[in-house]
This record gives sequence, structure tokens and C-alpha cells, in this order.
Amino acid sequence: MRELVRSSRYVMPLHGHVEMESDRLTLFDVEHCFLTGEIVERQRDARTGEWKYLVEGETGSGRPVVAVSKVEPGEKLVVITVYRL
Repeated sequence: MRELVRSSRYVMPLHGHVEMESDRLTLFDVEHCFLTGEIVERQRDARTGEWKYLVEGETGSGRPVVAVSKVEPGEKLVVITVYRL
């Protein structure tokens, strides 16, 4: 995941942007979460069978944040949602 973020191989659907903005987070904060955080939980989607990962990290200013993501075929990270703890 870190390499995908470093090489800008990630996308954030509209839901992720809405949640990011509602918690007053920036794209830099989301990137910082992935680059400094750890996977704390892995969940399998009951409908699709895809794995989703909860990454706990920090914003650029040190506030705790969680990002929910999945890795799609073709090595692209999809940031489903993000929120402050």
C-alpha cells in the first residue's frame, strides 16, 4: 500500500472525498496515514469476497485517522473512506 501511495497509484471515490472533507482532512493527511500507519484489521466483503483493510495512522499534524481501502487487480489502491478517531 505504501508503494502504491508513493507512486500515486490510488483513487478515492466520491464517498471517500465526502468523508474526508466532513472530517476536515486533506489528501496529504490520507497519504500520511498510509505512509505512517499500520493495518489493524482485514475484512472480507460478504457480497463480493474482496478484502478490505483498515489502516490506522496519523495526519500530517499527528491526529489519529483511519483509512479503509482495498487493492484492485492491476495494483491500484482504492481508498473507500477515511475518518478521524
